[in-house]
Amino acid sequence: MSSTISPPSSIGTISFPPNYSRQPHHPISYLKTLSPPLQRLLFLSNTKPSNKPQILKPISCSSTDQNISDSSTKALRRLLGSPGIHQGPACYDALSAKLVEKAGFDFCFMSGFSVSAARLGLPDVGLISYGEMVDQGRQITEAVTIPVIGDGDNGYGNAMSVKRTVKGFIKAGFAGIILEDQVSPKACGHTRGRKVISRDEAVMRIKAAIDARKESGSDIVIIARTDSRQAISLEESLWRSRAFADAGADVIFIDALSSKEEMKALCEITPLLPKMVNIFYIVDIGSSVMANMLEGGGKTPILNPIELEEIGFKIVSYPISLIGVSIRAMQDALTALKGGRMPPPGSLPSFDEIKETLGFNAYYEDEERYITTTSQPPFQRGYSSVSSNLYSVQRRSLDDGEEQEPVVEVVTPEVYYGSDGPKGPFGGMWSRTLRVKITGRDGSEKLELRIPAGFLEGITNLVPALGGVNIKELLDNATGEPGRKLLLDFDDTMGDKIQLFLD
Repeated sequence: MSSTISPPSSIGTISFPPNYSRQPHHPISYLKTLSPPLQRLLFLSNTKPSNKPQILKPISCSSTDQNISDSSTKALRRLLGSPGIHQGPACYDALSAKLVEKAGFDFCFMSGFSVSAARLGLPDVGLISYGEMVDQGRQITEAVTIPVIGDGDNGYGNAMSVKRTVKGFIKAGFAGIILEDQVSPKACGHTRGRKVISRDEAVMRIKAAIDARKESGSDIVIIARTDSRQAISLEESLWRSRAFADAGADVIFIDALSSKEEMKALCEITPLLPKMVNIFYIVDIGSSVMANMLEGGGKTPILNPIELEEIGFKIVSYPISLIGVSIRAMQDALTALKGGRMPPPGSLPSFDEIKETLGFNAYYEDEERYITTTSQPPFQRGYSSVSSNLYSVQRRSLDDGEEQEPVVEVVTPEVYYGSDGPKGPFGGMWSRTLRVKITGRDGSEKLELRIPAGFLEGITNLVPALGGVNIKELLDNATGEPGRKLLLDFDDTMGDKIQLFLD
């Protein structure tokens, strides 16, 4: 049943179309080898002058998008043809994809499970649509330079729907696509309620995907997944995997294998497939096998990359690592905020780190290339920036050896500048300091914070538990009283004691 694949006409770094004629007396053949914009330019430059007006059609960007997608696909195929096993964390948006790339991974997956959770706040049970997945995928592929493998679910319908899905994923910039054999509506892997379509229909879906790839002029990697292991049996899943490979799939994937023995059984069917050296052949990576391990506790055993490579796997995905740690981190931060506390300093990056991750510094450097003297409003020209770091964080030594908590203290400037020129040290309310002290139920000091009394709004932002307190009224009543004064003393919803002093 295996189909014969003709090798591409690539020689070194120069690629010639199959029907290309290298003779100089074939201008039409030569013209066809050029990109559409270059064809249009060459045609106009060799056209005799005419008195008739020339109407130029706008040039489509689709060819540029296709080139980017092809480059990503070639990178993925080179990766799959290289020795060893390759790890791909599953992202769910542009930011998580950027973090995967910054961490040094060579490729990543776009998880349907995670996208459904992040974009819809809903379970992965077939509720997210083809259009939403393509839109999310386009944002992801545009944010990174590494190849991205997209989750095409069950193709969102029959074989014709699969063709549309594959073509849409190609246009979105994906280097690979995973297609499964579940019925509609689908069920999430490693969960109950999964049902699969018939053998014939499952194979036809893969053939439709291969046809869509050829029709698009792409070489996107087709990963054929079967969920029949849990829906029917191991034997059925092995049969389908062989049939998918014969139909032209590049990578075989049986979801939710239950043991190392079953994982070995999958890898043992790959020697039956032909292998070649040139990684650009479709059948070169037809023997590649994918493992999908559920980190939070699924049916497939959790094995390290070395063990997976010894069994025979080529790529491994981690579908819920990023979305899982994101959920836990947000839950912990919200619990702290609800209790009137800021998240612990070690649980979140600095603002500088956030800006670097998002590309602020790179943006500013690039922006400098285009700045002119008229780029800024007149009142901003020559304006010297003032540091926004009003606070310095110091560590307090604890005699009992407990973890040190930050003490935030204000750096009071000696001179500030207003609309009427420089002034001396602050007076009035600005000469006094508000101090917030948070003591745990066990008596340990969790936080001590000092800011100028004039920053009333600032203190409520830093300590949300004070948001409902009229601090200005308390300050007005305490005006003129010398020495330290206790303004507030109460327990928050977490049982911690919050005290507000005027120093």
